[in-house]
Amino acid sequence: MDVKAAWLKELEHPTEAFFEAFAARVQEDEGILAAACETVVCLVPRVDWAGYQPQVPHGLLGLWAVLRLRPLLTETSFLRILATQLHAFAHEGRPAKGYRLPTFAQGSGHWGNLTLAIETHRPSLAWGEAVGMPQPMAEDFARIATLVSGDMACVGHKAVMARCLGDLHGLLGDQLAGRRLLGIAAWLAASEPADLFWHRRIRHRLGETPDGIAQADPRLDFQALEELARLICEVGLVELLDQLSARVRAGIGSGDLLAAFALAAAWKQLDARRDLEGKTAWIFVYLCQVEALSGPEGHPEPWLQAAALINLFPSEEAVTRLKPKAPARPLAEPGTGLLEAILDGEAPEAMHYVSAMLEQGGQGQTLKLLAEAAALNDPVFNHSHHILAVASVAELLPRVPAQVGGTLLVALAKMLANSQGSCDLGRRAEAQFR
Repeated sequence: MDVKAAWLKELEHPTEAFFEAFAARVQEDEGILAAACETVVCLVPRVDWAGYQPQVPHGLLGLWAVLRLRPLLTETSFLRILATQLHAFAHEGRPAKGYRLPTFAQGSGHWGNLTLAIETHRPSLAWGEAVGMPQPMAEDFARIATLVSGDMACVGHKAVMARCLGDLHGLLGDQLAGRRLLGIAAWLAASEPADLFWHRRIRHRLGETPDGIAQADPRLDFQALEELARLICEVGLVELLDQLSARVRAGIGSGDLLAAFALAAAWKQLDARRDLEGKTAWIFVYLCQVEALSGPEGHPEPWLQAAALINLFPSEEAVTRLKPKAPARPLAEPGTGLLEAILDGEAPEAMHYVSAMLEQGGQGQTLKLLAEAAALNDPVFNHSHHILAVASVAELLPRVPAQVGGTLLVALAKMLANSQGSCDLGRRAEAQFR
């Protein structure tokens, strides 16, 4: 059996030889992207997507995160987390009766039919029309996201998945894999349940033709951003939507909104209980796509939905929020200390080391170390929340003020330290390509 055939066999029915087959496949020319594309083509039609509803499995979304993090990781760490992510994807549930989405084009690839399928919640028809498109483009994924941008079922997964899968298609550059990605983006968009509760209330407050939110750099000082973040975190949903709608009508720009939302999201992460660490980190994923969901016209609804999403998660009083704590014997090298504190599950100490690195001006280096720490965690144990959080923060950092970015990194360190799991699979994978 040749290398590719052995790899495809493992994708169909994973065995103890999975990582060995992966290592052999990635050593071939263009093997890394080939392995990822083959995984998408093989597994997307086989996963029991309907069986997960109203939730969404994170095999594909985690693959986007892994490829997004590649520039931040050493080659060994990248291969390890890619191997374990594909392993997790290969172990997503399959339908009990063996049914799978058809791998051949069922429809004409006509956008009118696809739009109708999404609007009338007919996922099988949406899948067929999408995979019938011969050359999926980034604009196609964006169009699907726009159709469901108001649907916050499963905390906004539908539109975010469409945008991220479009990015993944761009990273993979393979047309067959792209049709599978577009197909499942359409399937999810058309699936039920649908939740337009927040969207309807936002539209009621803004009117049917609200002014768009102007794209602009942040202008508010940090104190003003803190005040807006406190509003998002602490007031009731009705008051929040009323006050934010008024600010939108007054002309607040996208930069100030994103900065305040990112700060509020970091506070929510700092407040999160251990059992909510991963779920709270979803806010970062939504925020890194909210500008794109708003579109070139700057539609305000996705922004206010993001505020409602942040508001949904529990908060603590600022005085009781977890704070950085210097270890009894701090290491001279804060980077080493940061990794050790995260792997030992010492959240306050990890936060201390991040603060120390930021004082030295090391935001980029801090992010790299946090990416390394996330790569040491097997995705199957946390539904890829670690790498999704780090990849999303990596997207947010260049777009928010430094002080907000620092708070994001401190919150990320806390989340990683409080939710570390096993790395046994990663060790097995790494042993194959060292």
